[in-house]
Formats: sequence, C-alpha cells, structure tokens
Amino acid sequence: MTYEQIKPPFTLKFKEMSKKELKDYFAWFQSVIPQRYEELTREVQQLPQFADWQSDGSPASLDALGEWFALQVEVQPRTAEEVAEIESRSEFAIGISGEELTSRTFSLAMDVGMYLSQVFLKNNPLLRWDQPFGNRKFVDYGQPVLAGFGPVPFNPVRMTVTLVYGLASKKEGGRGLAELYLIWTKLIRP
Repeated sequence: MTYEQIKPPFTLKFKEMSKKELKDYFAWFQSVIPQRYEELTREVQQLPQFADWQSDGSPASLDALGEWFALQVEVQPRTAEEVAEIESRSEFAIGISGEELTSRTFSLAMDVGMYLSQVFLKNNPLLRWDQPFGNRKFVDYGQPVLAGFGPVPFNPVRMTVTLVYGLASKKEGGRGLAELYLIWTKLIRP
C-alpha cells in the first residue's frame, strides 16, 4: 500500500489566516489525527525491521519510530529562485541551504508530530490542546499546541519538522524523537 501524504486544505501561512480559518484548521487537525495515526502505522510497518512496531501511544514506541523516521528523510535541491525568495524574507544575512525537505518528508513529519502529541496526551494528564491567539508575532500563533509545559507551549508539528531538519543535516540521529519527549516531559507543570 502506498503512503498517502497529508494534504491540509489550508495555506498554512498562519500569521496571514483569519481567526475563523485558524479555528477551522484546528478542528480539521484534530479530526484527521486518527486517520494519520493509521497511515503512519501502515507506513512504518512496511519495512521488515519495523513490522512489529506498535502505535500504542507509549513513550517506548518513540524509540523505534525515531529510528524508522531517520531512515525516511529525503531532500531535494532548491532552485535559485527559492533561495532568493527565502533570503528576501530574512532580516539577517544567513546562509540558505541549497536543499529542502521533500513533500513526503514534510508529510511524515506532520504525521510523526501528531503521533508524538498523542503520546504526550496519553501519558501526561496535565497536558491539553490549546490554540494561542495572543500575538501574531508569536511563533506558534493560531497553531495546535499542547499546553501544560509552563509558559511555553509545545507545537508537535513544528518541533518534529525541526527534528527532521536535524536528521537531514546528520546533526540528529534516530534517538532524537524519544529525547524530545523526555526533555519536554521534564517541563510539565500543574
């Protein structure tokens, strides 16, 4: 069976979306988690060494998932136009990579982020979904986040995409997903 990439029916330019669009996105995001959970499970179990992986929501499941995820990262070259467009949006002179993650890799990152959110929620009753609307300049403005980590919410998709960039650059390994969970679990506050 072929992996079906996630296709959000939104622009994902959160700072430009209206509050209604953001609320619709939040509802859509919540509604597709069970389907994406199943899609991810099927995809992980395609590789023989992960055929027994169970998406049981346990912290231990993140070890094998992280190892599998590290094997899935793919990049593609950026065009000169894409690099120039990114540079034009940046306030600082930084080097822009000539590579970008593939759409499949982004989709898997979103699925893994959704799964990670469910592991957090299943094992930490102090956590809950939230959607910050306070300041449009806030990095997670209008996005589905987990609250309960003190003043800083956890955006599972953004954090997983960040992790996958580390995997692509070989700065992170397969243990990164489980480590992310352990680090953030220590920040949970009543």
